[in-house]
This record gives sequence, structure tokens and C-alpha cells, in this order.
Amino acid sequence: MFLSPLPERNGGIEINNFHQFKMMFFAQLKLTLREKQAWFWGIFFPVILMVIFMLIFSGGSDEEFQTEVAVVEPNPNPASDRMLGQISELPVFEVKSGKPVPRDKAEEWVKEQEVDAAIILPESPEASSVFLVVNKENEQGAAAQAVYGILDKFVQQANLSAAGAAPTFDLKFESITSGNNDLSYSDFLLTGMIALSIAQGGMFGMVDLVEMRRKGLIKRLRMTPASMGLFGLSDMVMRLLFSIVQIVLLSLIGVLFFGASLYINPISLIIVFLIGALSFNALGYFFSAFSKTTEAYMGVANIVSFVMMFLSGVFFPVETMPEWLQPISNILPLTYFADGLRASMVYETSAANAALWAGIGILVIWGAITFILGSLLYKSKAIAADR
Repeated sequence: MFLSPLPERNGGIEINNFHQFKMMFFAQLKLTLREKQAWFWGIFFPVILMVIFMLIFSGGSDEEFQTEVAVVEPNPNPASDRMLGQISELPVFEVKSGKPVPRDKAEEWVKEQEVDAAIILPESPEASSVFLVVNKENEQGAAAQAVYGILDKFVQQANLSAAGAAPTFDLKFESITSGNNDLSYSDFLLTGMIALSIAQGGMFGMVDLVEMRRKGLIKRLRMTPASMGLFGLSDMVMRLLFSIVQIVLLSLIGVLFFGASLYINPISLIIVFLIGALSFNALGYFFSAFSKTTEAYMGVANIVSFVMMFLSGVFFPVETMPEWLQPISNILPLTYFADGLRASMVYETSAANAALWAGIGILVIWGAITFILGSLLYKSKAIAADR
């Protein structure tokens, strides 16, 4: 699409397309490598960002939930003894000291936040109340709400047993995945951070076009025999190389330091990576087309990046978001790029998978539309400048 079958002349010397592309590529690579900011934002910043979020979110996320409680048995009786035995057998409850304690001691532990809650058992076989005591400051906390929910289900079960009605069904928990391998939170976060880093590299990487247009360099380049298509292609290839460095470096850090497990399908990964990186480059190209200053470009890129960072399933699955937000997430390109990287890097999904290609199709649509709009804007500005 970018290549012209005819050689171009510069001062009577023929310059074929490959030689012209090679000179442009190495010129842009040298300029980029000389820029310390390019190294920081392209390589070191994604690493720092991923390490921070992995430290915050991945620690202990794969462990089973367990909460420490105190149990008070004011007046031991057959009903309270039975409930105490059943509570002690629940794996989610760790009974502090391993036995009932006086109520004042239990309440002191709750106040000092040494336990998440205190469970007060019935005083007599005729008593119908089981009390749950929590710290008021943590009343709406996840641990207190979890203890309340578990204890509520436990009391309902005890009511059925007391009435002599044995339940017909019991609830057992299982988890399944759509792929061959289980997805831990470290795997989920690592692939999400890789997708975010590559996306930000594309969206922020075209800022140099704004500066070149402002200084009139693009106009001067149009007056030379140089091909603008080859100029754009060389810039994209250079940025793809940066993205390859990002994906390799971030993967090594995730696997070696945070215990992430990767099961890569090379063909699927190459397809998703190339389409995703090019799509976000096109998005950055579109931003540069209507931004008159570097500040304006960075403002737009920051807003879009911030929205996609938290609504595209980078840190948490889209399904856990409020229902009214999910339709927004389902149209954002980063959602499908992150899903595609997880499918190809963790689930080892084949390139023949229909769901994978559905996400790739949405990335292609985003890339094509933004590239066409950006090209039209550049063309209209060029025509206006020539008049």
C-alpha cells in the first residue's frame, strides 16, 4: 500500500523504495534513541507502572478467603455446642484461641481489630438469636460483609436442621476457564499491563508528528522526492520494535519476579500483537491530525488512556464492573487487545478460534477508521496550506 513500483530521483541519483525506507528507518531510530524521554516513556515507565500495580494487586490475591473471628458461648447447651462444632469446621472461619471466650474479651478484640467479628451463640436451646458483633469503623468492609453473608447462610441451614428438614441440595464451589490453563490474578494483571503499555506507546508515540508539523518539517518533506507513505511506514516499524522490547521485558519481569505463568501460542500472539500495536499507532496518528500543539495532543491522549486503563479489564475483569459501565467497556479497543493477549499468552488459544478473531476484527475497525480519519485531516490541512 505504501510502496511505489517506480524509483524516485534525487539530484539525478535513483533511490529505490527499500533504500529510502532503510534511510528513514535508521534516521528515526537514531533520533528516538538519542531522546532520553523516549527511553523513559517507552521502556522504563511501563516497567515501573507494572511493578507498582503487581505489588499492589497481586499479593495474596490467589489465596482462599479466610477470616479470623471470636466465638462467645454465654451458657453452654446442646444447641450452642452443635453450632460451635459446625462453625469450627468451616474453613473460612479461623476461631481465635481455638475456643469460646467471654463476651467482654471478644468485644475488646473487635474494638482493637484483632478479629474481624465476634459470634455470640444462643444462651439456651430455646433462644433464637445469634449475634454478630463487628467494628463500626469496618462495618461496610469486605471482611465484615463476608462474615455476615456466610453466617446468614449458616443460620438458615441450622434452621432447616432444627425443623427436621434435611436439605435436598447442597452448594459446592468450582471454577472453570475457557482455556486449557487456569488464569491466576498475576497472569491476568501481567497481560493487562502489557496490553496497556503497548497501547500507551501507540497513543503517545505520535506526538513528534505534531511538533514536526508545527515547525514546518512535514511541509518541507512533502517538497522532496521522499515518499510520505514510506516515512509513515518506517515510523510504525520503529515503534513496533519498541513494543517487542516492551512485551519481552514485561513478560520476563512478570514470570521471574511475580510468578506469572505463560502458555504462549506464537501464531495467535503475533497476529494479536501486530494488529493491536498498529491499531493504537493509528489512534495516535488520528490524535496528531487535529492537535495543534504538543500540549493539546498529550491532553487528549491522557484522557483516552485514563478511561481505557480503568474500563478495559486491565486490572479487573469487565464482568465485575457495574452493568451500566460494561457496554462502554465492550466498545473500547483496549478491552479486546487485553483479551487477545490473554488468550494467546495464557490460554494458548489457537489462531483458528472464532472469539479471538471477533476481537481482532474490532481492533481492525478501530485502526482502519482512525487511520482514514487522520489521513483525511492531514490531507485537508495540506490542501488548505497550499492555497
